[in-house]
Amino acid sequence: MPTDPVMLLSFVNLKLRDFYGSLDAMCDDLDADRQQIVDRLAAIDYHYDEKRNQFV
Repeated sequence: MPTDPVMLLSFVNLKLRDFYGSLDAMCDDLDADRQQIVDRLAAIDYHYDEKRNQFV
């Protein structure tokens, strides 16, 4: 998973759009730390929108 926040945003939103129905499902499947993703993207002012299933 990318460490750069902007690359992480692109990676996560692509995965959510094309492969996963929720952030939790993606994190479970990829064995990723949900809170770490949320925190990294919040640092660049992006927040998870459950209805859209993407960071906006």
